[in-house]
Amino acid sequence: MLALNLAHVLETSSLDLAGMQALIDQAFYLGTCAAGGSEAFLLAVDQDADYASPNFQWFRARYPRFVYIDRVIVAPAQRQKGWGRRFYTALFEAAAAARHTVVACEVNAEPPNPASEAFHQALGFAEVGRAVLEGRGKTVTYLVRACG
Repeated sequence: MLALNLAHVLETSSLDLAGMQALIDQAFYLGTCAAGGSEAFLLAVDQDADYASPNFQWFRARYPRFVYIDRVIVAPAQRQKGWGRRFYTALFEAAAAARHTVVACEVNAEPPNPASEAFHQALGFAEVGRAVLEGRGKTVTYLVRACG
């Protein structure tokens, strides 16, 4: 998972091994494809996570109960095989069963990520805010989808 994350730092963000392990240890949901998530993974935490990410903190300040998709990465060889949709479907079911109110995430607006934007829109996510991430050269669009 760490190698896959490092190959997609522009779309997500950099994590070292300790940071990745900390997220895994407190994951609300972790979906993987292939051994150790080397081909695809989705990692999500809930509002109780101990996580300093400014994006996570943005949602924490606005939603009392939520699941936050921190990163979803699919290796190029695994794209268009339905992994993203499978991960999201399982996450939505788990979030609803745990009585969360929303599933939240962000998509890069700058640099743009039109494929991710279209994917999230097709799954029913709606924009609830935007932020410029200082020092990272990114603008993100915050998205939520109701559970259930």
